[in-house]
Amino acid sequence: MSTAAHASDEVMRYHDARFGTLTAKLLPTQYLVVDDQTALTTTLGSCVAACIRDPLLGIGGMNHFLLPDGNSGDGAPARYGSYAMELLINDLLKRGANRKRLEAKVFGGANVLKGFTSNPVGTRNAEFVRQYLTNEHIPILAEDLCGIHPRRVWYFPTTGKVMVQRLPHAHEAEVAAAESAVRARLSRAPVTGGVELFE
Repeated sequence: MSTAAHASDEVMRYHDARFGTLTAKLLPTQYLVVDDQTALTTTLGSCVAACIRDPLLGIGGMNHFLLPDGNSGDGAPARYGSYAMELLINDLLKRGANRKRLEAKVFGGANVLKGFTSNPVGTRNAEFVRQYLTNEHIPILAEDLCGIHPRRVWYFPTTGKVMVQRLPHAHEAEVAAAESAVRARLSRAPVTGGVELFE
């Protein structure tokens, strides 16, 4: 198994009984590339996760970023989409993926945080990831972006399959609190096929 992660903490792995597979759970600022049967999962509020793979090689990865862009020299560059996308794509290319074959599926960008009504961060994250992939000529095969619901996403890089579970409103405060906690922690101590919806 060949994997790579970038984050303050190691990516947690567990056996997901629902899908019968080893699964890696990504937190904000983390990304992971796998070339085996490992599934990748994350929970998103206003954050966005990009799932990118080379379908010929069956190698793919996911990132999880909090903001579209910012100062990558602030000690926590992976919080920004501009850097998180570069990390993910470069890791895929290092492992032999062909840039011309890359395909993407993108998720998140919900406006679950209160107080961001004029220029909500979720909307900005969604607009950023669409524009970034357009500029890089990487087709978006599927997306589930914006709205008001947090989401749990499972990505299976070998097949490209994605499962999305839209979480009920009861989870909004929990997801928003988790994202806010990561933002607060980073500001205090910067760290050095289609889509199936189901309930």
